[in-house]
Amino acid sequence: MNPQNLTQHLQNAKKAKDILSQLPHCVRQSFLRESAKNLLDLEKTILKANQKDLKNAKTLNLSSAMLERLTLDSKKIHLMAKSLCEIADFPDPLNRILDGFSNYCDLKIQKVSVPLGVIAIIYESRPNVTSDTAGLCFKSGNVCILKGGKEAQHSNEAIIQAFYKSLKSHNLPKEAITLLPSLKNREELKQILAAKDFIDLVIPRGGEGLINFVSEFAKMPIIKHDKGVCHIFAHHSCKQDLAIRVIVNAKTSRPSVCNACETLLIDSLFAREFLPKIAQALHQKGTILKGCKECCAILKQSQIPCEKITLKSYHQEYNDNILNLRIVKGLKEALKHIQEFGSGHSEAILSEDYSVAEEFLNQVDSACVYVNASTRFSDGGEFGYGAEVGISTAKIHARGPMGVDTLTTYKYKIRGNGQIRE
Repeated sequence: MNPQNLTQHLQNAKKAKDILSQLPHCVRQSFLRESAKNLLDLEKTILKANQKDLKNAKTLNLSSAMLERLTLDSKKIHLMAKSLCEIADFPDPLNRILDGFSNYCDLKIQKVSVPLGVIAIIYESRPNVTSDTAGLCFKSGNVCILKGGKEAQHSNEAIIQAFYKSLKSHNLPKEAITLLPSLKNREELKQILAAKDFIDLVIPRGGEGLINFVSEFAKMPIIKHDKGVCHIFAHHSCKQDLAIRVIVNAKTSRPSVCNACETLLIDSLFAREFLPKIAQALHQKGTILKGCKECCAILKQSQIPCEKITLKSYHQEYNDNILNLRIVKGLKEALKHIQEFGSGHSEAILSEDYSVAEEFLNQVDSACVYVNASTRFSDGGEFGYGAEVGISTAKIHARGPMGVDTLTTYKYKIRGNGQIRE
């Protein structure tokens, strides 16, 4: 898309936001339910397009994590449709009175939820993001501009047809939901990131390179969905069978996703007892273990391979079935490690000591903090949002799984009776 065409398109998108912001809730619900039906009707077309992307992916040398995220099947398409129906059934996020009061001169002041406007979402690999974000933005009265990765372009184009059909049948402007064509390079992406007069917010989802690029060049506000260096701290008071089950799930159920555990911290008071047990359970799942000198020495005695790593490696998000291990001296050292190496995504403690667990909850500065549960629950669907725009690791406006409500802001409506300020 050349600069002139992009500018024209963004101008039309800005006009469309006035229409979407005023759409009755029943129309937005009807649109989402029809889009869900269209997705199911287009299942064969979407899967065929996805196979084309997977074939092309072989020439792009994508990682196993990217391939796993790229792959669609019938189950995933049905889940996408289900999510749209769930989003449709949620209460209207717009025009809610968030607060109301009268001031000293009897002005009636209401704080009311409204759409953000035009949202650009830039993402990689996962085609279901196209459906989820389009649905969430439409429900909340926002225009969305979607820019997926070139590796998923055919899949994204097939999915977006479900929404274009609904826009047409509801006599709504096509610019209300836009999937941009593949860009030749990131220089073209700069054109989008510079369009501060048309785009109100940009949300990047993807690898560290994409996030850094958007953060550097965006001229409008951004909400980052940064990497997930998630931790689990196994305290010596934990129930070991429960702990093993949670850790194995957090690492191996879907290693490619951002809420998978990347580092396991083990309390030194029971490391020699517990570490071989959890290492054996993970080894049976094909997990590659890496760790500190002490971890490697303990596991060597049990003949379980463990690669020695430097402190720098604890910053790594593998998105693969690889786990970092480190022995720490109690809660204080665990907190210090998470503060230094964490990305603010999700952390968990496994402990039966109430005071220790509560201190962990209070001290850890991450979007999601768990006690005796897997970090894999950090997900919009699991939180009851139907879907998510992503997991925000930012602290301003939205944090953690972003559902419909986080795509709104507010304004004040003030009603008076001739009041003037002295």
